[in-house]
Amino acid sequence: MAQIKVIGQNGGRNIDVDLPEVNTHVLHEVVSWQLAKRRQGSASTKTRAQVSRGGKKMYSQKGTGNARHGDRSVPTFVGGGVAFGPKPRSYAYTLPKKVRQLGLAMALADRQAQDKLLAVDGFGLDGKTKSFVAWAKENGMDGSERVFLVTDDEATRRAARNLSWVTALPVAGLNVYDILRHERLIIDAIALEPAKEEENQ
Repeated sequence: MAQIKVIGQNGGRNIDVDLPEVNTHVLHEVVSWQLAKRRQGSASTKTRAQVSRGGKKMYSQKGTGNARHGDRSVPTFVGGGVAFGPKPRSYAYTLPKKVRQLGLAMALADRQAQDKLLAVDGFGLDGKTKSFVAWAKENGMDGSERVFLVTDDEATRRAARNLSWVTALPVAGLNVYDILRHERLIIDAIALEPAKEEENQ
């Protein structure tokens, strides 16, 4: 059972969250699933039936001393079609919900183990960037680390969105990939309660 200290206007308490032991294989599976879903899958090539080339036979079958050929749209010629080339497709696949939930809990556990998880209950910011920078300095962040800010406080997200070292998303956008690619996680305290319930299912 991990104890996470809550700071902010309504802070001054601890949240008990049952976080699992970190398994890199599970984290890899969840991150691979996330990145596969994000792939555009828009690569496309033309087959020999789709290229704009004449269909007339190039030259006589016999007597020219050249190899036998039909039309110029075959893949062996420059400008011809592509054999077995890519076509638009989806790279997404299904990952069990329990694995996704476990991966998220492990990502939170990893940041908690490194003392890089900060739970906040009430930022009290006015939406200005300088206000967030001052708040960050008060809590030990000087911009040298990449910060993943997860909050439903729109004013706080607006205050942080102009900073190159901060990625700000609402709680619904909490995900394993962004947690792991940032050194520090700042999250609404209330968002940790669903993670606790998922682990008990």
